[in-house]
Amino acid sequence: MRLRKDELVALGVDSRRADQIMRQWTLGEAGSPTELWRYLVAHVLRPELPFPVHRLLFERTYADWNPVDGPPPAWFPAPDTVRSTNLFQLMQDMHQDSFADLHAWSVTHRDRFWDEMIRRLGIRFMDPYQAIRSNSNPEQPDWLPGARLNIVDSCFSAAPDAVAMVRQDLDGTLHDVTYAQLQTLTDQVAHGVVSMGLQPGDAVGVDLPMSLEAVAIYLGIIKAGCVTVAVADSLAPAEIHTRLELGRAQAVFTQDYLARGARRMPLYEKVVQAGAPRSVVLACDDALALDLRPGDLGWDEFLGPDRPFVTVPRAPGDTLSLLFSSGTTGTPKAIPWTQTTPLRCAADAWLHHDIQPAERIAWPSSLGWMMGPWLIFASLINRATMALSCHPPNGRGFGRFVQDARVNILGLVPSLVRIWRNSGCMAGLDWSAVKAFSSTGECSNPTDMLFLMSLAGYKPIVEYCGGTEIGGAYITGTLVQPASPGTFSTPALGLDIRILDDAGRAATRGEVFIVPPSIGLSNDLVGADHHQVYYADVPSTPDGTLLRRHGDEMEILGAGYYRAHGRVDDTMNLHGIKVSAAEIERVVATVEGIHDAAAVSVPTAGGGPEDLVVFVTLDSDGVPGERELKSAVQRAVRSELSATFRVADVRVVQALPRTASNKIMRRSLRDTCMGREVQRP
Repeated sequence: MRLRKDELVALGVDSRRADQIMRQWTLGEAGSPTELWRYLVAHVLRPELPFPVHRLLFERTYADWNPVDGPPPAWFPAPDTVRSTNLFQLMQDMHQDSFADLHAWSVTHRDRFWDEMIRRLGIRFMDPYQAIRSNSNPEQPDWLPGARLNIVDSCFSAAPDAVAMVRQDLDGTLHDVTYAQLQTLTDQVAHGVVSMGLQPGDAVGVDLPMSLEAVAIYLGIIKAGCVTVAVADSLAPAEIHTRLELGRAQAVFTQDYLARGARRMPLYEKVVQAGAPRSVVLACDDALALDLRPGDLGWDEFLGPDRPFVTVPRAPGDTLSLLFSSGTTGTPKAIPWTQTTPLRCAADAWLHHDIQPAERIAWPSSLGWMMGPWLIFASLINRATMALSCHPPNGRGFGRFVQDARVNILGLVPSLVRIWRNSGCMAGLDWSAVKAFSSTGECSNPTDMLFLMSLAGYKPIVEYCGGTEIGGAYITGTLVQPASPGTFSTPALGLDIRILDDAGRAATRGEVFIVPPSIGLSNDLVGADHHQVYYADVPSTPDGTLLRRHGDEMEILGAGYYRAHGRVDDTMNLHGIKVSAAEIERVVATVEGIHDAAAVSVPTAGGGPEDLVVFVTLDSDGVPGERELKSAVQRAVRSELSATFRVADVRVVQALPRTASNKIMRRSLRDTCMGREVQRP
């Protein structure tokens, strides 16, 4: 399709630059669409060009692209790039001619695959394993029988003077933390945990922002043989209480306040309101800014001696951390991570993200969400460097951190990219050190992802989709395959998937089911029946393959690529956090004037992060104004669940659609929001 100069001028390009682009377009268009796009990236698409110009050129380049060939690629791995990857090394050593062959090998020889990964990651054992699995039951495999280990030991394989973390002070100053320094602080935490009288297997809550101290606390608790109970720092007191109670936490680490730019938001106060047990409280600034409850300790008072701590050995199946995900009944699922779960984190990082020693990895998250612990294990086991910013990730301060810290791998949730694109806050920054991006937690919008790639001169995005109950991803991208914005290129190595329609038949769009087993997949839930949640009533396959329910909707595109379409069950992803409709509805129903509520997540135009829409019926006593009603619902959701949740719309209806058994028909409500014809029973 032809390109016209007036189109470029209309998008903000001056006449002289538009003439240059037209000449370069003419030079490049003689080749194939992929050759033209490579030429444009190399010679035309500079960051200072308005993004609408990037988008126009991408769309015109691929105007006649055949979808059978897959989604249009915006990045291609150069031969030298491919040869330098961990994946290529594994392909060569396993005598596999292509990535597709390697994936097939990894699922056909799962035990051999994990044996290779354990060796390549350098996992340390006190007693070696006798086999990868001791039984053939894919639903309840017994991993690494006979072994004794503590995964924290494998986090300190790098040279003592290597940089484990680059962290940022509140004034923006960057500091390097060596592996030796992090290990010393981890040992001090482990000594302090023992001094508190905690025994191996005891649970300890962690409700902290991501920081040097938080990482050392997380590792120190595990090194002492105890179990971390991960609590997100954005949660309301009632949600904190639920998680601490489910985890049976006997102590809690927290902070007096959270820094949000110049603002200070209470955290210790919320923990106290949650009825938390004995707490260790860190200071947001130079010193504690409040008085503590009797029996609670300040950080300096808690810390143990500066001497090595003898690691407590554990069995591979012992729990090291309890994390939480959405439960369809309104109670969060409590998912145990065992001593083997970090192997999935580290393997995905080594394989799919191609993390190399000394590379710098930034992934704004907290220990309360899966990507916080993932970042620790993915970075440290691979002898890389965590990059932790004190700036909120939705503003330019975080972008400057990415620039100044020379971040190599930048992970995020797609809704952040939309904020960056709409605000223009990352314009003019030098992100040339970025080797790859990664996106997880929500569906990606292709245009937003093209914008993200443009910020670093078109670097690949590893789309990464999985869950807390996987310890990583079931579907992802790689650095040896072309990257198309907003799409996945492969199931994760060591895993396979099936996509089925509502009748349980193989489909090009439908619900995702995982083919177990794999290290990382959960074997247990706290307070729930694991079999019932993941395996009961799952469709059977013609060949008898066991399938595990996951709940995402996925579409198969051309050339073996995939696109995510949200959830098929009553859970949703909001700003990268999985939450159930029931959790939101329980809170909304407490708002004065509301009789009943139903919550749904609705895709935005063009795909990408979903909006939260709440349908309500009202009491007969009075009808609040539309604006007042939405404000009241928003306040309730943020104060009772999470400060990060945003209500896009509140719609008043006469009655909620229900099945004959009185279940809310949320899919009908979702279809209503999307303008589809609603099918009623």
